[in-house]
Amino acid sequence: MTDAENGAPEETSAGSGGGGATGDAGVVPGQASPEQVSPEQDAAAPDAAGGPAGADPADRAAAVAALAERVRSVGRSAEGAEGPAAEGEAAAARADRPVTDEQRAQALKATTEVLTAGGAPAELAAAAVAAFGDGAAEQLRENPWSVLTLPGVRPEHADGFARGLLGPEAGPGDQRRAQALVGWLLEQAALRGHSAVEIGELTTGLERLGVPDCAAAVQAVVVDGHAMPFQEELTGAEAHAAGGGEDDEPPTRTLLALERLALAEESLAEGLIRLMSTFVPGEDPLEAEEAPEDGEGAEPAEEAPAAPGPAAWEAAAAAAPSSSAAALVRAVAESALVLHTGGEAARAEPAALLAAATGLGLRAWAATWTDQGRDAFTALAPLADAPADAPAPVATPGELLSGAAGPGRAGDGTLALDLLIVLDAPLLDVELAATLLESLADGTRLVLSGDPGQLWSAGPGRFFADLLAAKACPAVASRTPDFGPIGELVSGVGIGELQPVEAPDKEVVILTAKDSGEAVHRAVQLLTDSIPRALGIPSEQVVLLTPGHGGGAGTRALNTAAKARLNPGPGRFGGFDPGDRVADSPVPGHTRLARVVDGDATGLHLEYSDGTRRTVPPAEAGKLRHGWALTVHQAVGRRWPGAVVVLPEDAGAALTRQWVYTAFGRGERHLSVVHAAGPALPQAVAGRPSTPRTTRLRAILAENAAESF
Repeated sequence: MTDAENGAPEETSAGSGGGGATGDAGVVPGQASPEQVSPEQDAAAPDAAGGPAGADPADRAAAVAALAERVRSVGRSAEGAEGPAAEGEAAAARADRPVTDEQRAQALKATTEVLTAGGAPAELAAAAVAAFGDGAAEQLRENPWSVLTLPGVRPEHADGFARGLLGPEAGPGDQRRAQALVGWLLEQAALRGHSAVEIGELTTGLERLGVPDCAAAVQAVVVDGHAMPFQEELTGAEAHAAGGGEDDEPPTRTLLALERLALAEESLAEGLIRLMSTFVPGEDPLEAEEAPEDGEGAEPAEEAPAAPGPAAWEAAAAAAPSSSAAALVRAVAESALVLHTGGEAARAEPAALLAAATGLGLRAWAATWTDQGRDAFTALAPLADAPADAPAPVATPGELLSGAAGPGRAGDGTLALDLLIVLDAPLLDVELAATLLESLADGTRLVLSGDPGQLWSAGPGRFFADLLAAKACPAVASRTPDFGPIGELVSGVGIGELQPVEAPDKEVVILTAKDSGEAVHRAVQLLTDSIPRALGIPSEQVVLLTPGHGGGAGTRALNTAAKARLNPGPGRFGGFDPGDRVADSPVPGHTRLARVVDGDATGLHLEYSDGTRRTVPPAEAGKLRHGWALTVHQAVGRRWPGAVVVLPEDAGAALTRQWVYTAFGRGERHLSVVHAAGPALPQAVAGRPSTPRTTRLRAILAENAAESF
């Protein structure tokens, strides 16, 4: 599986085609490049502290510890500064961005000339101008390795581009190269879900890329403010693995984080603490102070917001449809922040809470990850009983934050809410979660609900999992199981067991395949014939799911085969024809499903699953994919009446218990599994719970626990 699974557009290789950075000015096959170091060269390369990379592990550990202390000292010395240099550079870049069509055209022309001179694709010009402003050409000339910040550019491409502009001066030890590679490694880690990186891992990555002085490179990005260092005490299994006796000082680790991610996690923790520390529960009428009699006191004030007391909340809990729903209502009555965990059937409990809170007079809204999730949530009782002229208060996070839907904003700019219930909370990355927290006023109640067994966010962090682990607030675990054969299968996967289930109505079907070619054939046959004919589920309501975009049974191969059967055509409009299913993933983790209506010179006309329409300009049509087959990350937050999960023979490295749990749970009425992965599937379910992520949120919350909770 060569492609990322998060739904992001494919990388644009800076070395593609004859004019790429790996062409005449780039890396020549068979010739060693700065980042293609032989084992002998690697062994002789200096490590982070100036010693050989092949040194004794104890010596290397000491060298990394020394570097960590140097980096921390840089961080401490910068604390009193007015602001990092990166902030000023970012502001300058924003100020330099073209503001007129003529300026933009001039900037694009100048940038294209520089890119062409260095052997890089001219198509990168628009991204460079967006990143660096109208001074993009000058920026690239002064620091050719800054091209690494553009989408899809890799170190070998940047090195080729630098050699094209600088000639022999573009050496592996250039400080500009070293600093750019630090930033690139941190950004790559963020794409894999990490909000921070251990300093030892970072220096190892730099050594592999042929950087001769890793320590200087790391220190430089800290001084410039592009990254922030942090020291954390290790606890639990991590502390035990680090060694040390009971009387020794607690072991620590030094992390480096991109400034934006470091600030997001700090802001996120501060926002959670702010909500809890400013929360004031309501009082029953008899306990409240007596109001002044009519005519007494000052002029009448604006109507106070609803503040139901314990008796009102208890009455709402007693009327809840299940014991788990009642427990959730009681927890929200007493706390500003509540976590709720459970499977698909457990979503009825937040629905009951939303209805109860609305009945108590609170300004309550819920947020679901997708429009399909929103429609499914509003169909749950008792929300489904709402009158047509008063639709259920449910929106997506994007709609709430943009104002496209929701309660609107109060005078101070916060959302006019007393209670926000966020479904699919594990899908929130740290930056989106921080933005959502910043939009809530002091004392607002917040409920974060989700299935902890499902995949984490496509973006960096593991917000929901870290909050559960921190035990900083009440958590209500639903006792409502997911029923039926699919629910039984998914529940077993959640505890590491892959057991056969009875499926008298063919709710679950497992098929084996000898290779990817047979897997594609069987999957498309299920989509186009077997499931519609045997179960009455039309092809339009069935999805194909696979670990990645590439490979013999990735989304590209599956979509090609599905289109040939369901909607054959020449691809007249940018590779698409009217009637094609399309997946639109503007950013990682956010995928909108659509159907091609038509196309013309203005672009591709799409109709989305929620009924809205949009015309995609020709220049952006290349970012779309066919949508009969999706990756599982693209499918999160949605379910289909029928789902076909395809496991190619090369899927082993991509499989985890989280992935299987999420994939198998996408089917509502039917699940087919086309299995060519052999023992990799049960091994992943039993022994690989998830792909590890390095984050800081749990530690930040722990630091504030004594004084805030």
